[in-house]
Amino acid sequence: MKIVRYLDRKGELGFGQLQDEEILCIRLKDEGGGFEPTEDVADVAKLLTPVDFRCIYCVGLNYREHAAESGADIPDHPVIFMKAPTAAQDPWSPIVLPRHLTSEKVDFEGELAVVIGRPCKNISRGDALDHVLGYSCANDVSARDWQKEKGGGQFCRGKTFDTFCPLGPCLVTTDELEDPNALSLRTTVNDEVMQEASTSDMIFDVPTLIEFLSGSTTLLPGTVILTGTPSGVGSARDPQRFLQAGDSVSVEIEGIGKLTNPVVEEALDDEDLEEEG
Repeated sequence: MKIVRYLDRKGELGFGQLQDEEILCIRLKDEGGGFEPTEDVADVAKLLTPVDFRCIYCVGLNYREHAAESGADIPDHPVIFMKAPTAAQDPWSPIVLPRHLTSEKVDFEGELAVVIGRPCKNISRGDALDHVLGYSCANDVSARDWQKEKGGGQFCRGKTFDTFCPLGPCLVTTDELEDPNALSLRTTVNDEVMQEASTSDMIFDVPTLIEFLSGSTTLLPGTVILTGTPSGVGSARDPQRFLQAGDSVSVEIEGIGKLTNPVVEEALDDEDLEEEG
């Protein structure tokens, strides 16, 4: 099932099931979170991220080709960092280039997102996928200057500006997508292909990531895991290609769909402008 979360034209939250070009309403069947379809076509005013984020774990250097283009060694263990839930952004809503804390090196990173559906801790690799609710497309937007040059050695500042984690357009449940490590992934900027790879190139596959992240750590329902990006990011290109206002970025993953976001500059108020002046 392909599930979307949306606001209707009255501003009320709803859940829908994607069927061809239509979004049909679905309703919660029970408190366990099961969904039961109806025959009603949803009155969608705005698509939202398909889940309400609890926590966002991210994996760095998890594609062999990306590690190579970064000049990095293959890691012995998954490289983990985090984004704040406030970095979440909806499909079709803008990625905002920071201008209060200015960045001129905002990069795109198309990624497969894994959404945890059941609490888990110390889960074995063999049981890991039993705790997954579904999968989505994500963009791990990164301000490379704040990540590498001005972040004090930590990724957090460059990775967690507002709007730096678009997710969507839907959540595909595990019954429709049995093997998350056999999917094609493509990222485009203004329809130009920047990244094109298969999730089979991951160094640590999805079950291994869940096993590692759940070690001595509880993963709650609503936890999102961004599983790493393939080669082709803007900072590794020659010449480099960073996002500019007016761009449109899309992340498309086989069996899930296409996540698209325009790019705009942060609007500064008068006080900000005076400080810059």
